[in-house]
Amino acid sequence: MTSPSPSPTNEPSPSNGPSPTNDGPRPGLFSGMFARGGAAAEVSDVAWLAAMLDVEAALAGAQAAIGLVPAEVPAALAGACRPGLYDIAELGERAARTGNPVIPLVAALRERIEPGLRRFVHYGATSQDINDTAAALVSRRALTPILTDLSACADACARLASGHRGTVMAGRTVLQHAVPITFGLKAAGWLSALDRSRTGLAEVPLPVQYGGAAGTLSVLGERGHEVPPLLAARLGLAEPVLPWHTDRTPVARLACALGTAAGTLGKVANDVKLLAQTEVAEVAEPTGPGRGTSSAMPHKRNPVGSMSVLACVQRVPGLVASVLDGMVQEHERATGPWQAEWETLGELLRLTGSAASWLREVLEGLTVDPARMRANLGATRGLLMAEQVVVRLGGTPEARRLVDAACARATEEGAELREVLLADPAVSLTAAEIDAALDPAGALGSAATFVDRALAAHDNLTGAGG
Repeated sequence: MTSPSPSPTNEPSPSNGPSPTNDGPRPGLFSGMFARGGAAAEVSDVAWLAAMLDVEAALAGAQAAIGLVPAEVPAALAGACRPGLYDIAELGERAARTGNPVIPLVAALRERIEPGLRRFVHYGATSQDINDTAAALVSRRALTPILTDLSACADACARLASGHRGTVMAGRTVLQHAVPITFGLKAAGWLSALDRSRTGLAEVPLPVQYGGAAGTLSVLGERGHEVPPLLAARLGLAEPVLPWHTDRTPVARLACALGTAAGTLGKVANDVKLLAQTEVAEVAEPTGPGRGTSSAMPHKRNPVGSMSVLACVQRVPGLVASVLDGMVQEHERATGPWQAEWETLGELLRLTGSAASWLREVLEGLTVDPARMRANLGATRGLLMAEQVVVRLGGTPEARRLVDAACARATEEGAELREVLLADPAVSLTAAEIDAALDPAGALGSAATFVDRALAAHDNLTGAGG
């Protein structure tokens, strides 16, 4: 059995300066469910502001490195690019008049620079350059805790798959008992899906944006193309082939990868939820003071972790769809679709991060009950093994009709399938052969091999630094 472990902490990331007093990742009425984990702080208004200021500072540094702006500009900006110097509420109010927050931010930033250098702040850039690059920076920072939690979820699944490689349980299809599997195989399926989702998310390129008014960087003459690689290197982001103002594939790829990861988290949580039902009781979520309690029923221990994962991920597909819908943009700069991405992307990162953090706690503290799994197998009175009886009888249509009739009789009479088969003179199997056919442990096929493959693939991924 896996013993509960402490839940991941909700640690805010460091900022470039003191946080403004009018914003921050404050605890909210629903934030315990929907803003759990480290991603929430990375998509707050403070985090967005810090990213925008980081981009402005990096842009000046890249331009100064090749002589496009005076060498004093980066140093002058260093003291001004601190989030604590700016009033987010005021910036937001002014942004409503200009269509985006970069315009009032640049104006406020220039006020803190000596007059002779002000024209080199935001040099050659348009507001979308800063906002898009800040979005990539915010995403990269938010993905760090998300990927950490996804990795921990996968590691927990690997431990479950290895520890329960031979733990027999009922496979379930269309919510009915099907044929035997192992809990190790189920956990290996979770593991493989989580590893694929995590890899896909980690491999999404997050590029800088620098194209000026219409993607030509004409203000810089013929040297504009020299800036993006330097800017990308300073910010730890990817270098695009050319400006992508209305080519929203980078954002769409990220949204789809987040949607895939969220769907995977939801699938695992859904399985845990169903296995934890009172009538099934094959697994149990971690326990703790007050966890999963009901306001009316003292005996209840609700699967609050799985419930929270599912509540988060249910909101994700609509957000992904919003991003995809926004790919249809006009000419060189968009009116509406681009702006709609800002909060949508933050929500995607926050909800996926919250779901990953919740599932990590669930999986790291999951209790597995092999005895209950075996008991649930026995409760089927052997009917779950009917397919193996057909195989032993030769697999012919006549064998199938014979076993169908035996299953119907066992169901009608509430009898064991073994007894019905032994009493049927048309069944040409000995008692020993019937017992072998009805043994769940003897009908696991390649389950163990598939578990080993999933574990090997996971080891290769983690060994390669994935």
